Parts: sequence; structure tokens; C-alpha cells
Amino acid sequence: MITHVEYDLLTEQRMGGILAHPTSFPGDYGIGDLGGGAYAFVDFVVKAGLGLWQVLPLGNTGFGDSPYQSFSSFAGQPLIISPDKLVGDGLLSYEEMPEKPDWDPCRVEYGSAIEYKTKLLHMAYDNFCGGAFPKLKKQYREFCRNSSWLDNYALFMALKDENGGKSWLEWDDALRFADDADKARWSRKLKKEIGYYKFIQYLFFKQWFEIKKYANDRGVRIIGDIPIFVSCDSADVWANKELFDLDSRGFPRRVAGVPPDYFSATGQLWGNPLYRWQAHRKQGYSWWIDRVRMQLSMADYLRIDHFRGFETYWAVPYGKETAVDGAWKKGPGKQLFRAIEKELGGELPIIAEDLGIITPEVEKLRDELKFPGMKVLQFAFDDLEENTHMPHTFPGNCVCYTGTHDNDTTVGWYQHAYEASRDKARRYMNADGSAIHWDFIRTCFNSIAEIAMVPLQDVLGYGSEARMNTPGVAEGNWAWRYTDDVLTDSLAARLYEAAAVGGRILKAGKETP
Repeated sequence: MITHVEYDLLTEQRMGGILAHPTSFPGDYGIGDLGGGAYAFVDFVVKAGLGLWQVLPLGNTGFGDSPYQSFSSFAGQPLIISPDKLVGDGLLSYEEMPEKPDWDPCRVEYGSAIEYKTKLLHMAYDNFCGGAFPKLKKQYREFCRNSSWLDNYALFMALKDENGGKSWLEWDDALRFADDADKARWSRKLKKEIGYYKFIQYLFFKQWFEIKKYANDRGVRIIGDIPIFVSCDSADVWANKELFDLDSRGFPRRVAGVPPDYFSATGQLWGNPLYRWQAHRKQGYSWWIDRVRMQLSMADYLRIDHFRGFETYWAVPYGKETAVDGAWKKGPGKQLFRAIEKELGGELPIIAEDLGIITPEVEKLRDELKFPGMKVLQFAFDDLEENTHMPHTFPGNCVCYTGTHDNDTTVGWYQHAYEASRDKARRYMNADGSAIHWDFIRTCFNSIAEIAMVPLQDVLGYGSEARMNTPGVAEGNWAWRYTDDVLTDSLAARLYEAAAVGGRILKAGKETP
């Protein structure tokens, strides 16, 4: 059965929250983590009277550091494991830590942060293997027994190391197409390395569920994020080739993306392999059921990225340089979600990311499933004949954002928008634009939308330098961080006032099965 606190997304209670990914939290290790910065953020959300915290996908990122390109749909991000909490568990000591580089506190410097934190995690693993730690080792054994995805993931990562970090498509055929006997042989050979990857996953989930409990105990529910597609260079594809549209060599025949849209004149070529939906259907959608079950254990609600791809998806022949030359293909539709509902025992607490080219068929699928869609205020002031992002056009069952992780910040948007759009925004909100982020926040909170979400960058009033992602740009994304002095009581009070006027102050819920 699905269990979560009854702050229903289709509810009588209006809710509000903040979007902030853990990599953005302040801290001393080059990248935000699940230590003190995470707990301080939750405290800020509580002070602001809000009940939701939204994150980006929490997976083990690969090329480009994108949370939407992960080595596994199930594994967590080792980079956000808190070294300070490892010290608290006795797995590390500050004295044995190597000297930290002089990191920029406002940017994630992935190269040096990965190198440094990987050293710390290996030290913690060596200490774990060589020490007593009876409680931790019991938890670790239980975690390994109860994580059916873990063996393939840990072996995959150990084999990547054995092959110099190369994509599995560049491995020898014996490893690319390893059978059970091959996997067993390599599991024995790489036992210590595999143990390390299992250990750091145990640490991630231990720390994640600790911060989730801390948030839930204070009335804050977490909105997770599940990408529709997975990375080609992932344990998912390597271990489940029959579920993906691959050729006989293991390469994708067609890849995912979207046609030209608001974000890019040549579309977006994501490059993810597409699904063989018929194969998923023959297996009763078990892989997807396991994936959603796992994500709903980590979050109270889920935003499903690129929801429209479940109705029809854009398929681009492998090797194309842009997404222009693609074609629409039919997705699994509601059959997939009905199978998940049946297995998990109830309606799914899912938000449908329904931005971009949306057809009546996509809207029908979303509405039949009773999933709230998304509205983005930055889109409201485009010069469109029919603009469904204008607040007076909202249905009640939706989630309103000032902007998303793919948008510029609201201040940045206003600085770079056409004057006609800026003028329209000022007149619509009866504002002079001098504090445009607060104008957007108030409009978002005052809208009819059941849920109102604001990226932390907009709460802070930051410009384009704080943008999280620029679609179509391969480098420099996912790196924004804030410092530990900016989440002040006065800022929380101002946000509380805006939430109160909009009727979004957190009210107590009740635990329900």
C-alpha cells in the first residue's frame, strides 16, 4: 500500500513550497549535502509556514552532472552524503580528512568536489570494514537484503572502474553482454569494489531517510522528481537490454528528445534510449512498478518529468545532431499507470510535468489519471493568442511555479525579456517591477492553483547567475549554491506573509494508509 501523510494533491488544502536541490545547500565540501545545510533549509521552510520541499532527481549523476542523466534509476547520489554525519557515526574523523581545496561557496566545482568526496567515502568504507560498528553493519546487511536493484548497480559501477570509467558500450563483448555466470565470476573478482558501492548507497539512503523524517516530523512533505527516460550508460540499460530500443550491438536505434519549442529552435536532443513498451507490457510493467515504488519511499509526492512522453514521445534516429528530424511514437498511456496503481494499492500522488507541445490527447490522459499539471508564470506573459499559463485561466487541479529549474530566475527573466512581456507582467500584477520576484511569488501564491512552488533563487531575488539549468547548453549547469547567511528570519517572515495572504500556511495533516 502507498503510505504518505494526507496532504492530498487534489485536496481541500492549498499548499506552497520551495524548490531547492541538495547540491545547492551550503557546506564545507564543495557541493551541498545532507548535513547541516539541509536541516537549516527545512527549518527555513517551516518558519515560512510552508509545507512542501521539492527536489530534482536524486540519482547518481554521470556525464554533465545532470540529475536527469544518472547511472541508475534506483541508486542515490553519493556526492550529497554528508561527511559531517559520517564523523558523527564514527566512520570518519576530522583529523584524518585531507586538506580541503579553496572552493567557491556559490558554485559546485564538480571535478574537485568529486575527487575529494570520493577519497572521504573510500576512507569511510575502509574504516567500516576494519571496525566493529555492530549497529551500522546490521543496518547495512538489511539494506543489501532489501534492495533488489543493488547487485546489478554495484557490479556495473565496479566494472566501469575496471574499464577506466568508459561507457558500457565500449567494454568488451563479454562484459557488455554478461550472462548470470559472467556476473557471478566478476562479482567474486571485484568483491571489495562492489562492497564499496553497496556501502555508499547504504550511507546515502540512511542520510536521506533521516532528513526526510526530520522534514515530515515538522509537517514538510517532499516532492521528488522522476525522469521519464534513463541514461544509456546506466545499470538500468546494461542489465535490462530487452526493455530498451537497442540494436544487436547494444546501441540505441532511436533516442529521446523534443522537437523545436520555447527553449530551443532545434529542439532538445537528450540522447536517452527509448523503451520497448511492448516488452514492458509483457512483464506487467514490473520495472516501472519497482521504480515508482522506490521513489515513493523516498518522497511523499512525485513530479514525473516529460509526462507527455507517456502518451506520445519524440523519437530521433541515433546519430542525428539535433532533434529536428524526429517523429512522434505512441506511448503506453494510462495502462502503465493503472498497473502501477493496482500494484501499489491506490491513486498515485503524482504531478505531471506537462510543459511544451501538449495535445488534447495528453490533456485527456493527465485528467483521466487525476494528475495535476504544471503552470509557469514566466510563460504567462509571452505573446500567445491562447496562453494557459495566465493565472485567470488555471484549473484548480494544477501546480503553479514562478519558474522551474529549466527557466532563468524570475529576476533574470525580467531583465532579459522583451519590453512588451515586461509591460504585460507589470500591468497584470499591478506592479512597478522594482521587486519583480515578490510580484511573481504573490501572484503564484494567490492563484487558484492547489499547489504553489517557488525556486529558492526567486525567494532570494537572484539574477541569471543563479540559474540552475539552461536547456541545450551542455556545460556549466547544475552548479548554483547559496551561502548559509541568506536564509534569514526576516526573509522567512516575508515569505510567511505572502503565503498567509494566499491561504497557503501549513495546517496539520493526519497519517493515513
